[in-house]
Amino acid sequence: VISLSSMFRALSRACCASGSSAPSRRKLSRLRFRKRARSGSNCRAASVVDMTGMAQKGGAVACHARIARTPDDIHAIRTSLGGSDLVLGGDLVVTASPAILGTMAAGRTCAVVNSHEILTGDFTRQPALQLPARRMRREIEERAVAGRNWFFDAHRLAERVFGDSIGANMLLLGYAYQLGLVPVGAAAIEQAIELNGAAVEMNRRAFDLGRRVAHDPGLIDGLVAAQSQPAIAGTADDLIARRAAFLARYQDEAYAERYRASLSAIRAAEQRTKPGEDALARTAAETLFKLMAYKDEYEVARLYTDGSFAVALKEQFDGGGRVTLHLAPPLLSKVDPATGRPKKLAFGPWILPVLRQLAKFKRLRGTAWDVFGRSTERRMERRLIIEYEALLADVARDLRADNHATAVALFGAAREIKGFGPVKLASMERAKRQEAELFERFRANAPVRAAAE
Repeated sequence: VISLSSMFRALSRACCASGSSAPSRRKLSRLRFRKRARSGSNCRAASVVDMTGMAQKGGAVACHARIARTPDDIHAIRTSLGGSDLVLGGDLVVTASPAILGTMAAGRTCAVVNSHEILTGDFTRQPALQLPARRMRREIEERAVAGRNWFFDAHRLAERVFGDSIGANMLLLGYAYQLGLVPVGAAAIEQAIELNGAAVEMNRRAFDLGRRVAHDPGLIDGLVAAQSQPAIAGTADDLIARRAAFLARYQDEAYAERYRASLSAIRAAEQRTKPGEDALARTAAETLFKLMAYKDEYEVARLYTDGSFAVALKEQFDGGGRVTLHLAPPLLSKVDPATGRPKKLAFGPWILPVLRQLAKFKRLRGTAWDVFGRSTERRMERRLIIEYEALLADVARDLRADNHATAVALFGAAREIKGFGPVKLASMERAKRQEAELFERFRANAPVRAAAE
């Protein structure tokens, strides 16, 4: 019996459409070979079981597949301890989990793993979270046959070539097939793709591309580079112009002009003290933009109804399904006593016309008529903008060539303000402590300490 074990985690965008629990795994697990494991092999039987876990919430998803010559050769549907001949790892974190490592055996299991680092749900509570990618890869290598484990960034390659990371799973399957690790003929796999009926052309191309890059791994870098979007180049003034244009859409032209005016003094001060450099202006422009473009109720409504959300849905899904938005309106949602955070409520597609009307009132933001602006969080966000504008003026007045580096670090401290509600409040307190320390160093002209590795 040939046993395959593969694990994938659902992408966050699956949360936006009900009934679509795990798009990143369905392309492979729903394939199920359609019991067509016949062409090009002696296999006549297959069993598949999906261990779905918490797919809708970004949890681990396992697909245990067994392929055999006859049905009588299959005695269990789940992969036993050390019983995998092949692990297709669509997610590095999940593949390195005890549940999957336990199915591997150093003298038996081969592994083809997507090396892309997909952050887990813990990132929403720990914004500075970093994955121990090297350790996870080492653990997988130790459990696999020596020299018979392969890692490549299938997620990035699929996004660059097909415009959709869902293609990563079929890339992995094609890669494993070309290495002789999948005991099913190519014709049978392609027939199963056609019978599955979802993104048939993309899945065929992804399977073929996986075979090609397995034969010539050097193709990966070339394909990624060829399909990559060119980096947006330009000066600090170009950056400011782009951010100002966004703020005009976010609020109005007066708000965009406030942004430009707040940066003019620091831009001039940097050119006076460090001619030709723009690190300080760029840092100030990015951080002030982040503070001014805080995501309140009006902005959420605008982003859902300006057309970009509908385009994204059309690009990611084949059609059908029902849109459900999970929101925490300040006037409706209650605080969860266990977490201290607002509970989100589910809203059907009827909420979109309501949001479209709400977006039209964005110019009330920050005025006496702004009913949403009276919350503690909204008042804090407006205060942060005013305080940062004052900081810009103070630094512009006292900037010198010898405290320029400290000023860059000082201006970037507020970038660490992330999240919403209690998460944002906690990150704001940390950022403010760092900002206060750096401001004292700026005034004292003390060097900035290097960050610990």
